[in-house]
Amino acid sequence: MTSVIETRGLIKRFGGLVALDGVNLQADAGETLGIIGVNGAGKTTLMNCICGLYRPDGGDVFIGGERVTGQPPHVIAHHGIGRTFQVPRVFRRMSLIDNLLVPVLDRSVSDSELIGRAEAMLERMSLIELRHNYAEELSGGQQKLLEMARMLMPDPAIVMLDEPFAGVHPLLCKFMIERIEETARAGKVVLLISHDLTSIYRLSTRVVALNQGRVIAEGGVDDIRGNPAVIEAYLGT
Repeated sequence: MTSVIETRGLIKRFGGLVALDGVNLQADAGETLGIIGVNGAGKTTLMNCICGLYRPDGGDVFIGGERVTGQPPHVIAHHGIGRTFQVPRVFRRMSLIDNLLVPVLDRSVSDSELIGRAEAMLERMSLIELRHNYAEELSGGQQKLLEMARMLMPDPAIVMLDEPFAGVHPLLCKFMIERIEETARAGKVVLLISHDLTSIYRLSTRVVALNQGRVIAEGGVDDIRGNPAVIEAYLGT
């Protein structure tokens, strides 16, 4: 059975720094794969290589069994992949509705249908009352919700979330966790990077631990919690 997303021997260098050193991972529909590691472990670089922001120096990325390595981000996005960033990248001087319409403007459906979908998505994110506000008027946590909503508008099969809980109020964090759980139940692959291990352990079907660009452990939550290599990477010997 072909995995929805797979990387094989992924390598990325920045000069003499090897940020990714032969990373293999795979995930299937409805699975949430937590990706953990200390700062500089290669987590965000991995996402950037998958979605096309970085061109890998070696290895391959497959989506639905199709090789997409090195293709530009907009082409990879059309293969059914979406992502958010550590710092939300919203269109600050556009309304919330217009932010959500940007990734679906090429769809052959009516404007009224697209607006209806956007309003339903904002309702899901509890942002509907602010739909005509500029994105820059939102709090940092609300901007993360807006970015997540915009990413979900094209209905991607693969959802990549980079530190969605960083700097977010605990109540809003709980709300985001519930939305992520809904997304996984809808059959999407979720790749989740977070330093919030409590959320990682709650959400993840499996966890991959990176250190210095390499996978040092992979398995279920209980396997990762007690893994000596993971403990050493986080706490030292």
